Amino acid sequence: MTMDPLLLYGTRAVDAEPVRLSAGPLSADFVNGNLRTIRHGGIEVLRAIAYIVRDRDWGTYEPALEDLVIEQSDDNFSVRYSASCEGPGGSRLGFGARIKGRADGRLSFDVSALPDSDFETNRCGFCILHPIAGLAGSPVKVEHTNGSVVDTQLPLLIDPWQPFKDIRAITHQVRPGVSAECRMEGDTFEMEDQRNWSDASYKTYVRPLALPWPYVLPAGQPMRQTVSLRITSDAKAATATTDSEPVQAELGEAGAKLPDVGVVIYPEDVESALGNLSLLSKLGPRQLLLHYDPTRGHGLDALRAHAELAAAFPAKTTLECVVACAGDLDVELSGVAEMVRRAGLRLDAIAISPSVDRQSTPPGSVWPACPPLEDVYAAARRAFPGIRLGGGMFSYFTELNRKRVPAGALDFITHCTCPIVHAADDLSVMQSLEALPFITQSTRAIYGAKPYRIGPSTIAMRQNPYGGATKENLRGQRIAMANRDPRHAGLFAAAWTVGYAARVAPAGLEMLTLSGFTGSFGVLAAAGEPAEEGTPRPIFHAVQGLAALAGHTHIAVRVSDDRVAALAGRSPAGAVTAWLANITSDDVPVDALALVRETAGQVTIWEGAGVRRLGLSAASGRLTMSAYAIARIG
Repeated sequence: MTMDPLLLYGTRAVDAEPVRLSAGPLSADFVNGNLRTIRHGGIEVLRAIAYIVRDRDWGTYEPALEDLVIEQSDDNFSVRYSASCEGPGGSRLGFGARIKGRADGRLSFDVSALPDSDFETNRCGFCILHPIAGLAGSPVKVEHTNGSVVDTQLPLLIDPWQPFKDIRAITHQVRPGVSAECRMEGDTFEMEDQRNWSDASYKTYVRPLALPWPYVLPAGQPMRQTVSLRITSDAKAATATTDSEPVQAELGEAGAKLPDVGVVIYPEDVESALGNLSLLSKLGPRQLLLHYDPTRGHGLDALRAHAELAAAFPAKTTLECVVACAGDLDVELSGVAEMVRRAGLRLDAIAISPSVDRQSTPPGSVWPACPPLEDVYAAARRAFPGIRLGGGMFSYFTELNRKRVPAGALDFITHCTCPIVHAADDLSVMQSLEALPFITQSTRAIYGAKPYRIGPSTIAMRQNPYGGATKENLRGQRIAMANRDPRHAGLFAAAWTVGYAARVAPAGLEMLTLSGFTGSFGVLAAAGEPAEEGTPRPIFHAVQGLAALAGHTHIAVRVSDDRVAALAGRSPAGAVTAWLANITSDDVPVDALALVRETAGQVTIWEGAGVRRLGLSAASGRLTMSAYAIARIG
């Protein structure tokens, strides 16, 4: 089914169409000069091999390809091209690439680069992504730059630092009878666990983060790097099944209660929220997460605005309070508490984080000055007695994993995620959902049964821990670390939101926040979007459905493959409601007969063409979900 891209993505711009390269059982997708989804016998071996050039804020250059030549035959393929990156002050880096693949399982990607002038960068070289599905915790053989070889394992829980350094080659088992050796030459490589940022991969990259950055590539000094993949298999190795069969979905075991669903409210969005209270009531969030940041000028007026909304909408309230830590902690936090009292703001909880902890401290960097968190939390207890106190990170799991907070002083732990830290293409954003169970499992491993909240987690980045600022995105493009993302206005965000909730449901969260109410992170349309200004975006229906499940018993939904994400809940009265999301850009057939029988209700599908409602007699459990469609059964 062909859909208007504007309805799916909030923009008519689409991701570049990949060119499928094939040589016998070896295949790869060539996209924007790099390789994605490298398979052997239909099974993913590597998620990507990409030559990446980053600026001083970790933004990624997007060089235009020139002189592109692609040649294919049954037994081999080859690609060659040239490209360049234009940096600040007229600086320029040019490079030429050669890719070769053979039916015997050999693949090489070679790049020679030459700066025309001194060129500043945070990273210039290959990034190799190993997938996490089926590989997390599995054995690998690591060859180091000194020639030593170590038998070890990929991390199962998320490693806060680099699991492997000084790497020359990594060998892993793709499936029984098939192994893959990835060899890297031309520089020193190391691996980081990208699940920290909700990327669904382990990333091997150049150069080591312990070296200074940004750094300068001297004019006229050539650089060459090569990545070689060698896949070996025996004749008995099985191949993957195809995606032509319907996805089977059926109910599994019961679990914890599903979380309250919140929306984040910024002071500048309160007026708009007050003007749309009927839609806020229809959305039905159980929690308002009220953002307050004195380092950005928030004061008594901001708290009075929050108080007005809290008085008008009967939901629980949590103040997300940034602490400047600029002087005496008791003076600062008691001052905030006094303003909360003067504003008349009703609070059920407060979450605290020092301002400096919103910035990441990468490996090899010096931790910024910050009072001991025990002192920060103790001052917050004294200033806000009688209400629940939370802490953690207002940035991402990465920072929470690297700076372990004293959870014994807290009533709940919190962090966010963002899927566009490293890449912003559609496939990478949806693949980020694969990393979420590892994030929640790792958090539980650190903090045990401590009540646990996630969010606000949105596609767009609200604050950049890795550079000076988020990227402006006034033209509505797919940009990593951007403060706006057009897909938030399309059906894509609705599918991502249902998929997110499904992946974290087993963790037993007490609160999940995946949107604002108004503004760029909100559920209501702005001017120039597919929907009329002020009307619900597609994500509205996803958040509304998740909010209605709050407090229901989570029922696991088993799906036969990951093209569809699924979530179900049982109400106290025993009624079951299930949500499905097609997280791909293709039509997906679904056999949901088992769900239809259990829920005994209507099937409603939100898709690019509108809303479809199917009665039980018409549905018979077989559905076709178009690109990024979401469906409610029950």
